Amino acid sequence: MNSPEQPLPTFDEVLLCTPRTSAEQVGLFLRRCLIPCRGGDKIYTMLYADELSYEVSCRAEELFQHLQCYSSSYRLIILCNCERENSYLPSAFSHCKVHMIPQRSRADIQQYLQLHFRVPQPSSSAAAVFKEHMCVGIVSSKRAGMGK
Repeated sequence: MNSPEQPLPTFDEVLLCTPRTSAEQVGLFLRRCLIPCRGGDKIYTMLYADELSYEVSCRAEELFQHLQCYSSSYRLIILCNCERENSYLPSAFSHCKVHMIPQRSRADIQQYLQLHFRVPQPSSSAAAVFKEHMCVGIVSSKRAGMGK
């Protein structure tokens, strides 16, 4: 996000973890991150790694230790909920922990995202229903189950 020209992460650079994330999914992600290939400047991010099951977390740490020897220039970010930092994976990587404080203002982040999520005007896209032709939107309600 250092410049507006920088693209958003691609689907292969981000793993959104849940309690149902499998060891195979984590393994494929770690292989993409740690085994060098020609797409070299990617930054890989595991979101909510604290949500992984204990078994999957153990296997992920073992695979990371095994694959780490293939590359010393990998770029991996593991984001966790600070309230669950005692779960397995955050604890295993606690020696690498960095507390992050956003370096950009909320307005700058919103402007960057608007630039990348805006659909060109003359298209017949479903984005026309969202504010300012955005291809993503958040629909919320104070009342649950009201047909969103």
